[in-house]
Amino acid sequence: MKGNVIVGQSGGPTAAINSSLAGVYRTAKDRGAKKVYGMLHGIQGLMQEKYIDLSDHIKTELDAELLKRTPAAFLGSCRYKLPEIHEDREVYDKIFEILNKLEIEAFIYIGGNDSMDTIKKLSDYAIITGHPTRFIGCPKTIDNDLALTDHTPGYGSAAKYIGTSMKEIIRDSFCLEYSKGLVTIVEVMGRNAGWLTGASALAEGEDCEGPDMIYMPELSFDVVNFRDRVASLLEKKTSVVVAVSEGICTADGKYVCELGNCVDFVDAFGHKQLSGTAAYLANYIAGELGCKTRAIELSTLQRAASHCSSRVDILEAYQVGGAAVKAADEGDSGKMVVLQRLSDDPYQCGTEVKDVHKIANDEKLVPREWVNEDGTYVTGEFVSYVRPLIQGDVSPVMVDGIPRHLYTPRELSER
Repeated sequence: MKGNVIVGQSGGPTAAINSSLAGVYRTAKDRGAKKVYGMLHGIQGLMQEKYIDLSDHIKTELDAELLKRTPAAFLGSCRYKLPEIHEDREVYDKIFEILNKLEIEAFIYIGGNDSMDTIKKLSDYAIITGHPTRFIGCPKTIDNDLALTDHTPGYGSAAKYIGTSMKEIIRDSFCLEYSKGLVTIVEVMGRNAGWLTGASALAEGEDCEGPDMIYMPELSFDVVNFRDRVASLLEKKTSVVVAVSEGICTADGKYVCELGNCVDFVDAFGHKQLSGTAAYLANYIAGELGCKTRAIELSTLQRAASHCSSRVDILEAYQVGGAAVKAADEGDSGKMVVLQRLSDDPYQCGTEVKDVHKIANDEKLVPREWVNEDGTYVTGEFVSYVRPLIQGDVSPVMVDGIPRHLYTPRELSER
């Protein structure tokens, strides 16, 4: 590698996204890159010429280890949709002018399916113009909905946090007794894919029955049927705990969260902000059944709880970061690194690269056969798929009793 490398982070952050950044930086340096630049707030920041030299921030091995343990996007993120090439070539001319100025040989973008749209368009433009920079996508999303990869870095840690939190919520729900029972509804992220919601089944074990029901967005949701099932459970037990995806929809395609309030915010890729599903259902059940209800949104901690991260996840995130640089150095472009599971017992996983055009803007959903016939729980096959991804712990570097992180670049916090 004779030129420079630039790396960006895009979309929703995870507990493992910075481990991929560390993998990119270390591998690029080991392969001879003169400089490794970091875009501040992804492609949107790069267009404003906002970037840093990562060597100014990762100076020691301790810095690299702290970075791997630091949640959220160290470089800052964005949700910016590039126009189609034929719609606005000036945008691309500006980006490639900056890449020329920085002498960029490899462009690495860490993100999910929308971020792979950026890699697709930039690599296409490079082909059209004969530009030598190579563009590689590095997978990242807690939603686990990227096509062609067995799973995505970030998912294992989020799944571990959800399973752990669900177990603690179930334990807490039996502390107080209410005359008409208690119904706790836990809202889980994931948008249109139920991979995260299904992970709540990990709470089930010898010391915990797990959630009573799990509702995934892949299947339509019937509010009245839900009420009847909850009522039936309350006849048998004093506490009912249900996991619901933020993205569950009624048969007519309307998000359940829209039944209670108006969803106003829509991002650049047309995604509605989904929030309020648990609150709506808790209010509905309380009104219909007269029982005590509680709505819990796991929210940001699903993607930021580095104190509960999976060792497998952090190591694989680092691995795909390195593999992205390797692919670019060996001549690949317009590709994304994917994880290929080799075996479950013992768990083994490798990497390869796939055409980003077959990945960008697509969604991988939970197979129907991994959800029970009633659509109210996941099967053993689902749990067997997830469990290897949550194994092991990453010991935080503790200072005064609190985990230490790598300090955020000053440029991110300044206006």
